[in-house]
Amino acid sequence: MKWKLRLEIGLLTLALAAPAFVMTPTVGYAQTQTKQNRDDRQSGRQEARDTRQEGRHDSRTAKAECKAAGESRSSCRQEKRDTKQEARGEASEVKR
Repeated sequence: MKWKLRLEIGLLTLALAAPAFVMTPTVGYAQTQTKQNRDDRQSGRQEARDTRQEGRHDSRTAKAECKAAGESRSSCRQEKRDTKQEARGEASEVKR
C-alpha cells in the first residue's frame, strides 16, 4: 500500500510541476526581447538628441557667419530657424 501512495504523490508532483517547466522558456524569451527593444529605443533617442544638439551648434555658427557678412538680423534669424528645423526633421527620422 505504501508504494501506491508514493507513486500517486510522485505522479501528482510531476503533473503540477510540468506546466511550470513548459512555461519558463517562453517567459524568459519575452523578457529578453523586451530588454532588447528598450535598448534599441534608448539608443535611438540618444542619436536623436545628438542630432538636435549638432543642429543647434550648426545654427549658431550659421547665424554668426551671417552677422559677420553684414546681412539683416531678420534674415540671420530665419537662417538659424531653418537650420534648427532641418536638424529636428533629421532627429525625427533617426528616432524611427
